[in-house]
Amino acid sequence: MSLCCLRFVPRRIECYSLHLVYEGSVRLESEGVAADLRKGDLFCLFPDRTYDYRIVPDDEPLRMSWLAIDGGRVGPLLALAGITPERPYARRRLNALVKEAVERTIAGLIRAERPGPGPAEALLLQASICELFARLMPGDASGSGCDDEPIGWLRDCLSFMELHAAEGVTVQQVADYAGIHRSYFSSRFARLVGMSPQKYLQKIRMDKASRLLAETEATITEIALSLGYPNLYTFTRAFKTYFKATPMACRAAGGRA
Repeated sequence: MSLCCLRFVPRRIECYSLHLVYEGSVRLESEGVAADLRKGDLFCLFPDRTYDYRIVPDDEPLRMSWLAIDGGRVGPLLALAGITPERPYARRRLNALVKEAVERTIAGLIRAERPGPGPAEALLLQASICELFARLMPGDASGSGCDDEPIGWLRDCLSFMELHAAEGVTVQQVADYAGIHRSYFSSRFARLVGMSPQKYLQKIRMDKASRLLAETEATITEIALSLGYPNLYTFTRAFKTYFKATPMACRAAGGRA
């Protein structure tokens, strides 16, 4: 999409909006952050934050693509790519492989909007989105350069938390796994991911609970115990606090809490 002589009004959105600059220049401002972005750069509008961006005079008109993405894993994946609410942009990431991944993702989104998309289409779309995030990450074989702080420890911690959240792993155990002091780990994790480690562990468990309620016939007690809760009461209380609905109501709604 090409744009010229345009200033976007300040906006606040409920999802993640990833913008890729193909030509021209754009200035992004948000809560103390200001950056002039050019061809090959990208930026992301994070949920529940106010942004203002406008065209910067350039020899070529502004041309961008953008994707609106939602879900509990988007923030951590963006953090692995070095894109955070405090630094919602990255420079020189838009190479040929990233462009191809963007095109496949957009094509998948278009197919998914057609009536009656099958499970194969949904899986292909998920694969395209995962490929896009992988291409954006520092150190990808695509050769994109990055001067961001190394965050390999965060990638390992996210995998560790995904694997052991249902076992009741604690923040201290995750920090020990990373070999980082707990207070430093918690502050760095929150800055990069956008939520505390404790909230992220809770999100993993609640997301799994929602999926199990929608996709399996396991009883609510079985789901509670499989996620590391000592009994049905504790699980139901945690679920209702998180989703503002009971597990039974969630199951009746097809898993949509």
